[in-house]
Amino acid sequence: MDKKYFGTGAFYKQAALIALPVMCQSLIQNLVSLVDQFMVSGLGDVKMAGVNISGQILFVFMVLLNTICITGGIFMTQFFGADNKRGMRQTLCYKLIVSGVSVIVFMLVCMVFPRPVLSLMVVGNLQADAILDEGVRYMRVMGLVGVPMILANIFASSLRETGNVKTPLVISVIATLINTFMNWVLIYGNLGAPRLEVEGAAYATIIARVCEVALYIAYTSRRPQPFAVSLKDFRTIDWPLFRSILQKGGMVIFSEMTWVLSETITTALYNSRGGADVVSGMSCSFSIANLFFVAFSGMTTATSIIVGKSLGAGKLDQARQESRWLLTISLVFGLAMTGVGILTTALVPVAFASLSLASQAICRRMVFWMAIFMPAWVYQNAQFAISRAGGDTMMGVIVDVVCTVGIAIPAMFYMALCTDLGPVEMYIVVKAVDFIKIAVAWVWLKKERWVRNLTVGQAQ
Repeated sequence: MDKKYFGTGAFYKQAALIALPVMCQSLIQNLVSLVDQFMVSGLGDVKMAGVNISGQILFVFMVLLNTICITGGIFMTQFFGADNKRGMRQTLCYKLIVSGVSVIVFMLVCMVFPRPVLSLMVVGNLQADAILDEGVRYMRVMGLVGVPMILANIFASSLRETGNVKTPLVISVIATLINTFMNWVLIYGNLGAPRLEVEGAAYATIIARVCEVALYIAYTSRRPQPFAVSLKDFRTIDWPLFRSILQKGGMVIFSEMTWVLSETITTALYNSRGGADVVSGMSCSFSIANLFFVAFSGMTTATSIIVGKSLGAGKLDQARQESRWLLTISLVFGLAMTGVGILTTALVPVAFASLSLASQAICRRMVFWMAIFMPAWVYQNAQFAISRAGGDTMMGVIVDVVCTVGIAIPAMFYMALCTDLGPVEMYIVVKAVDFIKIAVAWVWLKKERWVRNLTVGQAQ
């Protein structure tokens, strides 16, 4: 094999030891999400659709939260590679402060303005009012999950960025088991509990998240981490560093939020193509696809940690070589996940037997096509991870914002207003834009603006 593009067995073992625990954690969380969808689907298409449109709002918040952690992680990983504990603590302060601002907005949307926001997701839907009634009930409870959610994500991401990928996996397993059990108890009123239906699913999530945070606090109290902060760290914020993280992070947040808002707009346009069957079918397809979408989190985390650590240690040539190896294996891995994805279509009639046949048909076709796109998507995620590992956040703006705003969204509105294409066909057409994104990112990475050590000049 060409050593320029294929690494050694030891290198791929190192990547696997990082990626597999992260993938397992994501798989467990996504399996629980699938179980959640399965339990809620037993309540019928309308209640299922209400939870699903709420899930899209939660998706926006989760992407924002994960992006904040990713932007902090760019610096956390490099400071870890440079053994700079002060830098790691300052990075954690950044995560906590910026995430705290975002959770205020999230709680306002969930508790004060749920109906106006959710109504944007069902414009033109034949059963909009009934769907909104269920969605509002769910959202008002889910507003309480914001604080424990940000704390759990910050703990998990920081542990992974400093080389500990196993602890978040173990804690995630425990939390997801709690979530599943509480769903069974509260949605249908088992063990003498009240039957809360969609609100029960929300309360189960909150309980699980609180338990998750408690476990992280217990673990880090017994085993102090290099990024552990105190009030002193907040009183002595390194504002030049904070601005540097925010400047680079702001570019990532801007590009990611442009992408997630485009996904929200396109989802709303899909939902206009029918009634509750379309909303449920499209949403359920993502619940199943998430089982093989774990490839994204695994490759992204492994790439960010490996390349970022080498850059932080000043080993720039090594980082270049590792990036080529990781891009190659991401393409191979994506092809393998296509096969896995196609096999998961068999889960549709099992997991969602309570939904209408129309919903099941939409779900099955969507899962198949998402599996076909997997090689391109895994490769694209690796491209972004390499760029961001060295602080080159402009690539995301160019690729996501220009391609998404300039091509994908106009194409979606044209198809929605001027054609009779169904939701699945619309999805296939708009996702073809991702091949343009890959080409632009490939050219950009060749410029090597990402080959930078961000820890130079930072105090220890």
